[in-house]
Amino acid sequence: MALTDSINGALRRVPAWPLYILGAIPPVWLFIAGLTGALGVDPVKVMEHQMGLWGLWLLIATLCISPLRRFAGINLIKFRRALGVLTFFYILGHLLVWLVLDVQIPSQIIADIYKRPYITVGMAAFVLMLPLALTSNNLSVRRLGAGAWSRLHLLTYPAAILGAVHFVMLVKGWQVEPLIYLGVVGVLLLMRQVPKVKRRRAVS
Repeated sequence: MALTDSINGALRRVPAWPLYILGAIPPVWLFIAGLTGALGVDPVKVMEHQMGLWGLWLLIATLCISPLRRFAGINLIKFRRALGVLTFFYILGHLLVWLVLDVQIPSQIIADIYKRPYITVGMAAFVLMLPLALTSNNLSVRRLGAGAWSRLHLLTYPAAILGAVHFVMLVKGWQVEPLIYLGVVGVLLLMRQVPKVKRRRAVS
């Protein structure tokens, strides 16, 4: 308990806003690397893949916050909104690279969404994330009410599953890395179903 209290005490002194600045650095670096030829012969594909992968990492980090508080007593709730917003913008960047730099042709984009299942699943995940991003502010919490806002943000869970499934379907063959991410997402969601154990107070 003493160690947990010390960690939480230190975390309380750390503001959440620097996460937005730190989160902006990797995409800028990736864009510059693409312009300078540091990403190899197909920089667009590298940028597209890396933005999506980073977005999945951030989404998993966001899902870790509640289990960490519940099972380890470490409170990172103050950072959850920033991580969620960064997750959306990384996934948006992943989508924009595909739309603007990769496919570019509107009719082909629409055809791919309908005909390629992994793109359909990825787009479904993005659509689920849209209301989450739009309501990630205090004004939305006040207008919706805490209960309705919390229920809306349960969309994070199916969005996370679809995002991980999109990665599994995207790669050729059954590769281990995407399956690991899908397994991690599944475990984190199952941990939320573990019944809470009430602590008994010591009787003096």
